[in-house]
Amino acid sequence: MSLEEAGPENWRDAAALEVEDGQREFVATVEHYLSLCAYADLPWHPLAVRAGDRVVGFVMWGIDEADGSFWIGGLVIDRREQRKGYGREVVELLVGRAREEGRPSAALSYSPSNTVARSLYAKLGFQELGETEGDEVVARLAL
Repeated sequence: MSLEEAGPENWRDAAALEVEDGQREFVATVEHYLSLCAYADLPWHPLAVRAGDRVVGFVMWGIDEADGSFWIGGLVIDRREQRKGYGREVVELLVGRAREEGRPSAALSYSPSNTVARSLYAKLGFQELGETEGDEVVARLAL
């Protein structure tokens, strides 16, 4: 599994990713995330998640200029590729990048009712510290 910049060669494959019906309330479409990366006044950078010759997921990352934290957002793994460890591996790779860059923490947010995400991130060491981002819970991992 590897991460590569989302661009002309792979954005269509990323945009074609599908999630399970029960996950749609927790994630936006990849097209939405790509639009945020391209047009919003936010520091997001899009990545395609590749396994062999297939794009199996999408994620974006950004740096919070206020505190230097490394944010992970918009993680989507295609429904046909879930339960293979790709989501965990993506987060681990990005946390490794944040450590290499000397960032003070990695951060992400999720719906409080998304028990699958909450459990995964807790297992990876992320802690909820009472912070929110809109209607989502923020979890941080001190680096």
